[in-house]
Amino acid sequence: MKMIKRISNYGLSLLLLLSSVTASFGQQDPMYSQYMFNIQAFNPAYAGTWQSIGIMALGRHQWVGFEGAPTTYTLTVQAPLRNENVGLGLSVINDEIGIEKRLAVFADYSYRLKVTDDVSLRFGLKAGFTNYENDLNAYRLYVPEGGTDPAFQGVIDKKFMPNFGVGAFMHSEKFYAGFSIPKVLQNDFENGVENYNTSYELRHMTLIGGYVVELSDAVKFKPSFNARYMKGSPIVTDINASFLFADRFWIGAMYRTAETFGFNTQFIINEKLRLGYAIDFNTSNISSYNDGIHEVMMSYELNFVKSRYTSPRYF
Repeated sequence: MKMIKRISNYGLSLLLLLSSVTASFGQQDPMYSQYMFNIQAFNPAYAGTWQSIGIMALGRHQWVGFEGAPTTYTLTVQAPLRNENVGLGLSVINDEIGIEKRLAVFADYSYRLKVTDDVSLRFGLKAGFTNYENDLNAYRLYVPEGGTDPAFQGVIDKKFMPNFGVGAFMHSEKFYAGFSIPKVLQNDFENGVENYNTSYELRHMTLIGGYVVELSDAVKFKPSFNARYMKGSPIVTDINASFLFADRFWIGAMYRTAETFGFNTQFIINEKLRLGYAIDFNTSNISSYNDGIHEVMMSYELNFVKSRYTSPRYF
């Protein structure tokens, strides 16, 4: 029995390792289920769209139950300038998977062009850096006795990797569409052993869109999507369908082409405070060994201009 249990544990660990490699090299940037309210994290043109000082915090815990499972914490801040066409922002993302740690800090800038009285087009730029740390010697490898793997030797300690991103975002009160490349530069790193090197920051492209349909005075329907592409990997697409009740309560469901489905909800407490939650379930082989993916979001707006509260933001 002990031997069977040991083999089972080895198999599970190997499965998690392979899944981690797929997540790290297939899609390196963080993935969000509540992307429609967290657009600034990957598209700088979104900064300033709230027309108020806004703060958004999000925590994502993936594969709950696995030791060393991926966790992502995101903080974004945005504010319009006196020139209403200019928006500024800050994005901070802390991403960890096992021993691997990333901390990205980026400043966001956007400029708005009026297409019509109701439609605006914003162009955005983000610039900043990423701190990266990965102690390769700390990994437990399953290799023949006495064998080594040059990919898992040494310590990668990149304290400053500069980068920049670009984006475009078109929106009105009830629809949005955007395209962005959060990191344009493709940074490489070396572990200092046997001249082994690999790509760390690969170029991702993101396309998003959504539309709000008013079904009645009390119910609104919003379909949306988020498609991500990186060279050498398949396109991963999120499709979401959400309903808004009485302008106070969102509830929806999503499907992701990466073998995932889930549900999301958001409470609009008042015109300033929102609380959101999403849960995803993976249908791959590791689904029976974890308790899903959980994502919690909170946003707060500081609007110093007194105005009558009419309807909430839809994205």
